[in-house]
Amino acid sequence: MPRPKTHDEALRVRLLDRASELLAAEGARALSLRRLAADVQTSTTAVYSLFGSKPGLVNALYSEGFQRFDERLRSVPRSGDAVEDVVRLGLAYRDSALAHRRLYAVMFTSAVPGFEPDEQASKLAMSALQPLWDVVAHGIAAGAFADVPTEVIAVSCWACAHGLVSLELNETLPREIDFCRAYERSIRANANGWRR
Repeated sequence: MPRPKTHDEALRVRLLDRASELLAAEGARALSLRRLAADVQTSTTAVYSLFGSKPGLVNALYSEGFQRFDERLRSVPRSGDAVEDVVRLGLAYRDSALAHRRLYAVMFTSAVPGFEPDEQASKLAMSALQPLWDVVAHGIAAGAFADVPTEVIAVSCWACAHGLVSLELNETLPREIDFCRAYERSIRANANGWRR
């Protein structure tokens, strides 16, 4: 009879969730594999078995964030209207960032100084943005957007969403702003600015 698997997906997710909590609350110095194992009531052997090392753990956090982000963006239904589809993706971008704000910090900031994702994680990160590139390319081909390189419009849309979400997550906006409404209007105005 085979040995039961003790280092399963549920444990992996608990470790990643706790690691992201530690990073958010106390910073990179708090991210000790020994402490993480104790907090999740497992062994350090389990942590090493699942992630290999502290850099492996951070790489897994980065990958997990982009995996969740990718799933969220790919689940957005297409309307056939390029501007509306960019807005829908922008709203999904914000929803994902708010739902996984601790992972967002690992994905887009230097929450762990010196961290560099491995090649596979980097590819995952870039593929997570593919739905935006696809919508923009379709909009250009259909004549809805200006005839410029896809990257120009896609990066502009991404920068708008990312900048606004970063301001919201860092709580640097005046409280009297209805940010949800302002966010959607900003994404829509940016996308409309690329109309042909």
